[in-house]
Amino acid sequence: MAKLELTRPLALFDIESTGIVPQRDRIVEIAVLMLRPDGSTQSNVRRLNPGIPIPPGATAIHGITDADVADCPQFADIADKLAGYLADCDLGGYNITGFDIPLLDAEFKRAGVDFSFENRKVIDVYNIFCKLYPRTLSAAYKFFCGKELEGAHGACADTDATLEVLLGQLDRHPELPADVAGLADFGDMTDPDAIDRTRRFKWNGDEAIVNFGKNAGRTLREISENDPGFLRWIIRSDFPDDVKEIAGNALIGKFPEHK
Repeated sequence: MAKLELTRPLALFDIESTGIVPQRDRIVEIAVLMLRPDGSTQSNVRRLNPGIPIPPGATAIHGITDADVADCPQFADIADKLAGYLADCDLGGYNITGFDIPLLDAEFKRAGVDFSFENRKVIDVYNIFCKLYPRTLSAAYKFFCGKELEGAHGACADTDATLEVLLGQLDRHPELPADVAGLADFGDMTDPDAIDRTRRFKWNGDEAIVNFGKNAGRTLREISENDPGFLRWIIRSDFPDDVKEIAGNALIGKFPEHK
């Protein structure tokens, strides 16, 4: 096994949450695996009451319900202790630069605890994975077809290569469905909480909320009452038609219904 060289403790951490928007969402579970230069390790995990409902879409991912965390402390209750525990550590995890660090930073700020992510080394295993195994068409062509892609980024070459990659995927993974509907379902990465195709609006429980910009996390009902100018801005700006329709309906008091 390769040796990991450490000059100070490395805290590998992972977060489960109510969603993916730092301004709105909250941590429901955090695990920290501490690696120390002397080779010792320490693992801790803590569930937290987010203080807001956990959406069904989030529960479907991590399995944690409102009832599971009803008697747990909130993040503010452990923030000082956690900041102290991580004080002299570098950080690591999987996709932490894109998700875990922004959410943890937001939670510390909401708790009024000064915790700086500066002057720390951050190892993002997801980023390393992406650099080692690029997800470009050329990389997929080499992996599944065993050949270099000539003429990459030419439309004809790319479509021909895409077909070869698809057939190569089917050949290498017989567990994949062979029909179009099955492959479409397998590759569907749609957010179950998304209301529109571009995820500008999402469900938070049974309430529709804004999922972008300075108003992320605010409900459509609250915005329609207190900030209708934001909805009018959406309508006259370059947003998809389904987003404009939702905004327009909200202006007249008609909101999406969660089915």
